[in-house]
Amino acid sequence: MALRSAFRKSVLDGTGTRVVLQACALHSSTVPEEPIRVATEASDAELKHTVPVKSLREMPGPGAIGNLIEFFYRDGFSRIHEIQMEHSQKYGKIFKSRFGPQLVVSIADRDLVAQVLRAEGVAPQRANMESWKEYRDMRGRATGLISAEADDWLKMRSVLRQLILRPRDVAVFSDDVSEVVEDLLVKVRKLRSQQPDGHTVHNINDLFFKFAMEGVASILYETRLGCLEEEIPKMSQEYIEALHLMFSSFKTSMYAGAIPKWLRPIIPKPWKEFCHSWDGLFKFSQIHIDRKLAEIKQKTEKGEEVKGGLLTHMLVTKEMNLEEIYANMTEMLLAGVDTTSFTLSWSTYLLARHPIAQQRIYEEVSRVLGGRVPTADDVPQLPLIRGLVKETLRLYPVLPGNGRITQEDLVVGGYFIPKGTQLALCHYSTSMDEETFPKAEEFRPDRWLRKDASDRVENFGSIPFGYGIRSCIGRRIAELEMYLALTQLLQKFYIEGSPLTGDVRAKTHGLLCPSAPISVKFIDRL
Repeated sequence: MALRSAFRKSVLDGTGTRVVLQACALHSSTVPEEPIRVATEASDAELKHTVPVKSLREMPGPGAIGNLIEFFYRDGFSRIHEIQMEHSQKYGKIFKSRFGPQLVVSIADRDLVAQVLRAEGVAPQRANMESWKEYRDMRGRATGLISAEADDWLKMRSVLRQLILRPRDVAVFSDDVSEVVEDLLVKVRKLRSQQPDGHTVHNINDLFFKFAMEGVASILYETRLGCLEEEIPKMSQEYIEALHLMFSSFKTSMYAGAIPKWLRPIIPKPWKEFCHSWDGLFKFSQIHIDRKLAEIKQKTEKGEEVKGGLLTHMLVTKEMNLEEIYANMTEMLLAGVDTTSFTLSWSTYLLARHPIAQQRIYEEVSRVLGGRVPTADDVPQLPLIRGLVKETLRLYPVLPGNGRITQEDLVVGGYFIPKGTQLALCHYSTSMDEETFPKAEEFRPDRWLRKDASDRVENFGSIPFGYGIRSCIGRRIAELEMYLALTQLLQKFYIEGSPLTGDVRAKTHGLLCPSAPISVKFIDRL
């Protein structure tokens, strides 16, 4: 039984105080059984003062059996965001849970989340990606930026961050996104004309799903897919079906560690559907990438200049090999569709329910733009549009939680957390914390307005795109799509609630999504 030797190591506790861990022998896969002593002031000569640091055994949390019943019998997977709140209120801001053989430490406090994220190294390790990696190994596929780790991840991140990570980088896509927004407006008019009142659009998430897919694909693949057309092309429809299948199988895919592999022959359907959906997503990307590659080769052979966008750049520079391009384009399209569509659906729902806030945002848009079509350059002058998106993502964070594997021993909130521990950062819980966001349940886009240039409203209570080097690579693309779409929708329409839609609760289905279809009225502005 291998033991780690005694050590003295400086870390930060939950208050930011620098402490020194004293001698502690640990098995590589276990946690300390007894409280650890920590020095708040220490030198190599002596330890002047010690305070106890608790072990994981002392950390509160639900029992393993109760947790399994909650998630697998009571369908807790659809209420992960609510369970976060319940557990943080019952057990405190840091607690442990077991999912089969997996021990997970949940952190539901803004400052503790900040401590963990700020302590990350150059290549933070995500949690719950085992099933993604297993599929890629089985099919001989490369990993993309979402599923990759360590050096592979660093290499791909360094390539992509130069192209799409900064607002000025994605500003070049403004015209492409605006074209898709124009088609969205046409689709809204078409859909509402089919209703007796001439105003209502049913199930707006379906509409925004197709918009998001069209918008992201126009940037990633430099082509239009026809998702907003009356009749969607067969290949695009197949991709939509594969994407829906992917999210329908998330319970198995994201929590594979809690479902032993030996159960697959007995319950084969979830894993088969998971693999089948990935096959469809990769096939879709490969067709479009191969088509673009053939165009580039044809132009090169003719001696013509090769011009293009993101995909063309990646294929020409060859900073990634072809399999890595397949993987990254597949994962970025997967990550960019439902995340954007759900946020647009929630934003529209909130605007319909808060006409006073909607009017204030509309007045800002009218004052700044005067009726012209917005571009990426206008966004900094539209703080309430940005506040609308931020407040929507605070109330309904697309990812209610995020996972990490600790790469070093840490002391967090007074508990010693060994290297290799799985952490769950509870973003939904922190975003609803009254201490961080007064009147947290209220929709207040203006809470994000800065009083002056030195005022920093952002904090770790709401970080829907993550933080630091492992933050969302597609953030700026998603924001550009949402800002331009919401601005033009408000320019053209007054958004009103429909009697067909009452209070819509959120549910967790991989992502935080509406539990029921949302219908609203789009009424022409005079």
